[in-house]
Amino acid sequence: MNADKNLEVNVHHVTRVEGHGNIYVNVKNGIIEKCEWAIPEAPRFFEAMVVGRDWTELQHITSRICGICSIGHTLASLKATEAAMGIAISNQDLKLRKLALHAENLQSHILHVGFLILPDLMGVGSVIPLASSNPAEVKTVLGLHRMANEMSNLICGRTTHPQRLIPGGFSKIPSIKDLLSLRDKLQSSIPALEVVANLVKSLAPNIPNFVRETEFIALSNPDEYALYDGKIASTDTDSAPASEYLSYTNEYIVPQSTAKWAKHVRESYMVGALARLNINYDKLSPLAKKISEMFDLKPICYNPFMNSIAQLVEIVDSVADSIKLINELETTGLESQSEYNLPKVAIKAGQGVGAVEVPRGILFHDYTYNEKGVCTKANCIIPTNQNHGNIELDMKALLPQILDKTEKEIELNLEMLVRAYDPCISCSTHAVKVHFV
Repeated sequence: MNADKNLEVNVHHVTRVEGHGNIYVNVKNGIIEKCEWAIPEAPRFFEAMVVGRDWTELQHITSRICGICSIGHTLASLKATEAAMGIAISNQDLKLRKLALHAENLQSHILHVGFLILPDLMGVGSVIPLASSNPAEVKTVLGLHRMANEMSNLICGRTTHPQRLIPGGFSKIPSIKDLLSLRDKLQSSIPALEVVANLVKSLAPNIPNFVRETEFIALSNPDEYALYDGKIASTDTDSAPASEYLSYTNEYIVPQSTAKWAKHVRESYMVGALARLNINYDKLSPLAKKISEMFDLKPICYNPFMNSIAQLVEIVDSVADSIKLINELETTGLESQSEYNLPKVAIKAGQGVGAVEVPRGILFHDYTYNEKGVCTKANCIIPTNQNHGNIELDMKALLPQILDKTEKEIELNLEMLVRAYDPCISCSTHAVKVHFV
């Protein structure tokens, strides 16, 4: 470390992430005086928006929390409503919902790895130059993303903000013919996925070799790689049902952030693809494990930059599991339902928690309803606000290791660290209760 080093980094705002986040660093005579991850976004008060609304409306409102994770928010919302009112869904609807979640995982992960991370690994400022230098690779990523959009449209009725997902099931389901056509597209995408994996593998030496031990939290299920359902699991503690989420998240406020932060047994924890892989590695499909082994990615990996590689592994696993789910639906046959299905629900008062894994990590929705089915209280805890504390602590651990680099290199490394988390910063800025003393 250079004892005479003076440095000031003021990134306003980090590019190639969703929302606005700032990096502030100040080093004087080799001493780090400030290293801060700041969130300046205005809170969006979605919990307040749903209070007073009917139980049939909440999933449509909360899907608007995010244009990237709208399917995940819809499913977490539905699960919370269904838990509150004791609504059960069929095994067929369960499999279709899992397909919807895979569609979102594919949409988001392909976008992040292909368009937001590859430029860093290839030494360019955005994906635009790659369209000229690597047109075949860009077209491959575009084709994969188009397939994910078509899958979302087929299952959910839209590419984003689903229409067909409703309490108790689906208002409309795809035909078996459409599902088999989707299966063919998924099967045909595997060679393209291997091309992308090989490209990223060739660039793997450009992934920073950084390690900071932390806690990882994700859903875990003994029967599958948990995305739709499971218990809350931690690399540090025992697991617990989703209803006990508050004992894990422990939100708190910091002065430089309009988003709440979270901690469990340490100062921070990490959620997302790397957390899921660290906790559920044994449940990956053989093809996904093959991709993971290409990068020597095995649990427990403490390098946050490898979160993008974990996303690549999950892309392959989502394709493999989607094919498996469609095969199962073909075997059992689809039970027909009316053109616009409206499940019969006995409205009652209650409180319920829904938890699903969305691309950026574990998501919680918690609703309380009165006897008329009107929401009286709501709480949503978003993956990125669970990651904010871990991002800053990673920055503080990384900075001393890179102080000998140039100012531009330091700035790039810190930006790459933030991008590795694939933050959805706007989603994380929700209601903050201020108590004046």
